[in-house]
Amino acid sequence: MQAVLTTSAIREIKDIKFELSTLFEKLNSADNNLKSAIENEVVSYGESAIEFLIDKLTGSKGVQRGVAAMSLIRIGEGSINPLRQLAEANKNFVWVSEYIIKEIEGTF
Repeated sequence: MQAVLTTSAIREIKDIKFELSTLFEKLNSADNNLKSAIENEVVSYGESAIEFLIDKLTGSKGVQRGVAAMSLIRIGEGSINPLRQLAEANKNFVWVSEYIIKEIEGTF
């Protein structure tokens, strides 16, 4: 029974990553209204989107990176530890991580 649950969890993770990837691809040609709607949809995934958003933060530029950062801010407290881990693992993203954490904590 546990193997079935694990398989279901893996499928769910893959589905979430696929859905988020699809949303992020649409950002490349989105106007402001669509960009806002996509960001709202991304945030609705909550903490299950954090790993994907961290990857987008480090591997994207422009509007995709901006939406990833803003989504992490809006998701809130659950984003802080992964952002700290990012800063420890990749010194190029220390300032980005610190900025987003300060926005979440309201100390910026």
